[in-house]
Amino acid sequence: GLLRLVLSFEGVEIPALCDIDRRHLERGRDIVEKARGKRPDPYGKDAFDYRRFLAREDLDAVLIATPVELHAAMAIDSMEAGKAVACEVVAATTIEECWKLVRTHERTGVPYMTLENYVFRRPIMCIQNMVEKGVFGELTSAECGYIHALPFGLLFSEGKLTWRGLARLEPSGNHYPTHSLGPVCGWLGINKGDRLTRLVSMSCKPAARAAEARRLFPEGHPLRKVKWVTGDNNMTLIQTAQGRMITVRYDTDSPRPHNMTHYALQGTGASYHSTGERIYIVGRSPENTWEPLSKYFKEYDHPAWAWKTKAAEAEKRKNPGVDAVTSATLRAWGTGHGGGDFLEIWYWLKSLREKTPPPLGIYDAVTWACIEPLSVESVARGSVPLEIPDFTRGRWKSATRRGSL
Repeated sequence: GLLRLVLSFEGVEIPALCDIDRRHLERGRDIVEKARGKRPDPYGKDAFDYRRFLAREDLDAVLIATPVELHAAMAIDSMEAGKAVACEVVAATTIEECWKLVRTHERTGVPYMTLENYVFRRPIMCIQNMVEKGVFGELTSAECGYIHALPFGLLFSEGKLTWRGLARLEPSGNHYPTHSLGPVCGWLGINKGDRLTRLVSMSCKPAARAAEARRLFPEGHPLRKVKWVTGDNNMTLIQTAQGRMITVRYDTDSPRPHNMTHYALQGTGASYHSTGERIYIVGRSPENTWEPLSKYFKEYDHPAWAWKTKAAEAEKRKNPGVDAVTSATLRAWGTGHGGGDFLEIWYWLKSLREKTPPPLGIYDAVTWACIEPLSVESVARGSVPLEIPDFTRGRWKSATRRGSL
């Protein structure tokens, strides 16, 4: 998906691909050849062939979309090789890896962008615009969550545990914090005038997976005897330097319809909730009445989304008999996470071409990533409060909001 998105932009060449799964590698080469007329060189002889890939002189940048536990090492090697990085979430799995990423970036000066797509969804960017225009007044608290009920067939395949199932044997905590925290940290200006200072985390017991195993498998089956570790639901409470509060929920196991987004923002001037995409603005909304956020798109839509809307309307005027927009660029807007996948790549390429810092940089990446190991430690120690490292080492105090992307 990311490969096709990158290829949808003019002027992007892909001379090489790296994947240790030969089927995926050849599939990727087919995609590039179809789009550009030239088959990229393959790398994937072993787990470290990516280092030979990085030694190429015709690469300006690399996009890392490998398993999470490999992200930090590969990003560090890429920066050491002088290649700008776009890395899928989560950036790192340990505090040590987070610090190594920061030190490598600071020493080499090589750009790093974390590919957190939820930041770029239309409602999220609209709220960001409203925050920066003062609609919310003084911000006080936020809620967010990754409440993504994964089908239990992904845990139990052919009577065995899949990699998702094996992950449920890890210590309890928030194991996927970025989709939740990314938008909220943008709204609150985290690392740009405020920072996360401490957290406390608590998990409930594991129950859903055992119940599903009993439903799917007969008495005596090995999967009915698994001792699950990761709790069904984790809640992490975070405090910021400015005295704000963030509640983060992580639940991928409880049986329920998928909750695509779970966000809320509270300020002295307005309140937002993603359920139903509704907003209440003091002095503008009817008293004690939610309004649809879409009512305010005309006034507060983010410039990037306003451009998309105008371009789509122009496309339809040119092709009145076609319901869907037909240009390749506008079609790409419809891909992945409500257009977020398209915009994250667009902003990454824009920063590379203009030699400007990417909108979601190294400090964002590690600040969101460190919540996983800290939440695990807090739960394991009886839900004790833990300090969150200041990866900017004080620079957050003088940094300003990125403004409109």
